[in-house]
Amino acid sequence: MDGESRGASKPVPDKLNEVLNELQLLALRRIESFGWELRFVRRSGLPNSIPVVSNAEGTTIGVLEEDGRVNLEPDVRLRG
Repeated sequence: MDGESRGASKPVPDKLNEVLNELQLLALRRIESFGWELRFVRRSGLPNSIPVVSNAEGTTIGVLEEDGRVNLEPDVRLRG
């Protein structure tokens, strides 16, 4: 894979309500209070976006599921 496959897209879009549903947005706000943050949203070629979050230390990643659950054992491949 060459360098940056994302093109001009930002890892975290400015308008989250366009890529996350209401339950995901609520879950994100809840976990942000514990130091978690949205790292990126995988969008290309997928029917639904995949929001990837991590803890403050960056040692644990998770995915915000459609129903607002945080999946700490996601089936997501990361570069590097």
